[in-house]
Amino acid sequence: MKSVNLKVLFTLFIIATISMSSVNAQKPRWELLGMRKVDFKLDRDVIPVTWREGAFNAVRIVVRQGQLNMHKCVIHFENGGTKEVELRHNFAGRSASRLIDLPGNKRLIEKIEFWYDTKNMAGRKATVMVYGRH
Repeated sequence: MKSVNLKVLFTLFIIATISMSSVNAQKPRWELLGMRKVDFKLDRDVIPVTWREGAFNAVRIVVRQGQLNMHKCVIHFENGGTKEVELRHNFAGRSASRLIDLPGNKRLIEKIEFWYDTKNMAGRKATVMVYGRH
């Protein structure tokens, strides 16, 4: 009888472990791809991303500290393709872009270019951070 109960408990433990690992495997994982402290002018910056960081299916731009007027963003992929994203978005000191889905399944990103201008009267430079979703 004890042997049967131990087998049942062990089986239930294995099923619970497998269920928990499959739930964790489905949860999206976000990774910081890079960040730049921007200047007080109309400018262009590039965030290089290496293939070692993995493949991504979406990105999000986050701005902290200062304000920023983002004009556009171009995502360059490892295979030579690009995705141009017209943002035309005024970021406050603590805000983020919409979720930017990448074409295809999972893409290897080579670099991300963005064009922006700032008019921050407080004298604080904004920090732009780009996150990729695995």
